[in-house]
Amino acid sequence: MGREGPGPHGGGRGKAGGIRLCSSEQEVWSAADDLFGTRLVTDQTGERGRGVFRLYIEQTVDIAREIYVAFVLDRTTERIMLVASAAGGLEIEQIIEEDPDSLIRIVIEPAVGLQAFQAREVAFALGLDPATISEASNLLISSYRAFRELDATMVEINPLVVTGDGRMLALDAKMTFDDNALFKHQKVSELRDKSQEDPREMRANDRGLSYVGLDGDIGCIINGAGLAMATMDMIKHSGGEPANFLDIGGGASPERVAKAFNLVRSDESVRAILVNIFAGINRCDWVAEGVVKAMHELDIQVPVIVRLSGTNVEEGRRILAESDVTLITADTLAEAAEKAVAAVNKENAA
Repeated sequence: MGREGPGPHGGGRGKAGGIRLCSSEQEVWSAADDLFGTRLVTDQTGERGRGVFRLYIEQTVDIAREIYVAFVLDRTTERIMLVASAAGGLEIEQIIEEDPDSLIRIVIEPAVGLQAFQAREVAFALGLDPATISEASNLLISSYRAFRELDATMVEINPLVVTGDGRMLALDAKMTFDDNALFKHQKVSELRDKSQEDPREMRANDRGLSYVGLDGDIGCIINGAGLAMATMDMIKHSGGEPANFLDIGGGASPERVAKAFNLVRSDESVRAILVNIFAGINRCDWVAEGVVKAMHELDIQVPVIVRLSGTNVEEGRRILAESDVTLITADTLAEAAEKAVAAVNKENAA
């Protein structure tokens, strides 16, 4: 009758039992009952997996061939690249790892877009029957147009199948979008399923903070993306693991700093918090006030390491020194990272 697949934001669902073949309506109901409310763990979801709250039911088709096609941003050429493989389906990750030279790659010139001759070239390289070359070419050009017009960062079709009667169908596809452009695409934005997102990142987004969750145990509160990346590198260099990337931005008021503390504290894996601020348009005294405010209001139970530099740094350090909260201070980034790692090691030993 059809196949049923849950919709977590991660591939590898087939291997994890997330795709069921059903031959009757009763089997569809039974499969849905088994899947709803469970957590699907695949190679791409991590150990925590993703909850299954939606199911997609589609009719089975007679599959003669499975093909892999993707449009991705290539950082080396600074262009959109069309990547295709004559072998798609469940084993595409293994093929990419073991025989990357078997992939077909076409770099697309942004001034003119994907040209018809390039699409035909890919279709021929995939070994498609001449009768399907035109259909495959149109499908590739349409996919590229969707990539550009919807401000996507990736379009992946796997599998793109050739049916027994010679038709081409995209049986499964994955798209990612530029978050900063979603305001232009309401229909895409309405499809957002927050149940599939990292709850930490979702809470940060709702509070106007830039946050990316990681797997370490040192929470980071930093202003500026470049400084945040440098801080994470220094933590790694010192033998630690960052728990997040959190940029509080340039105009960090005490209230904004307190929100950042609350967000980092909500991650149960965090064993220490490192605050690293280089104030330009920001002010160290504001940040210091926010740190003290957070320590008073949130009952922070893990060590907090603070490094301040830049505008009003002396006033900021004075506020921290005269406060009644327990803090570890540092003058340099290297010193702050070393103290954060040492604090975590001490916590773990205890």
